[in-house]
Amino acid sequence: MARCSIELIEALRETACRLKKGDSYQWGHMGSCNCGHLAQTITHYSKGEIHGAAMWRYGDWREQLRDYCPHSGLPLDEVIDQMLDFGITRQELAHLETLSDPAILNSLPQEKKHLKHNQRDDVVLYLNTWAWLLEIELLPLIKLEQELAREQV
Repeated sequence: MARCSIELIEALRETACRLKKGDSYQWGHMGSCNCGHLAQTITHYSKGEIHGAAMWRYGDWREQLRDYCPHSGLPLDEVIDQMLDFGITRQELAHLETLSDPAILNSLPQEKKHLKHNQRDDVVLYLNTWAWLLEIELLPLIKLEQELAREQV
């Protein structure tokens, strides 16, 4: 799973909140789809800037992630760089675009396990569940840091 951090959890929750409140969502638009919305949160680029960056190379997010090269100088690769620096993996981004990460899906209630990749409410549920899983992972680390800090006092 992604490199766990409070910043990443907040980015996932902020993205889910924006979508839930009605931000423009269009799965076929590179800046308004699942990955596009998270990219907006992390990079602070507009949906138009992200979409424009993607037009330098052929393909949707999954194809762009497959062809990603950190040294290409292509604008979307620079967006992907920022997302990777935030702690997300390329595989997690590919899963986000199709709402298909097994760990996230296994954490959903039985009646919610069959998400549709292009449905706003399903994206919101996926992002919030991902954030929740990261919180579960982060909590023991926070407790350990607190214990270590108390021992040093």
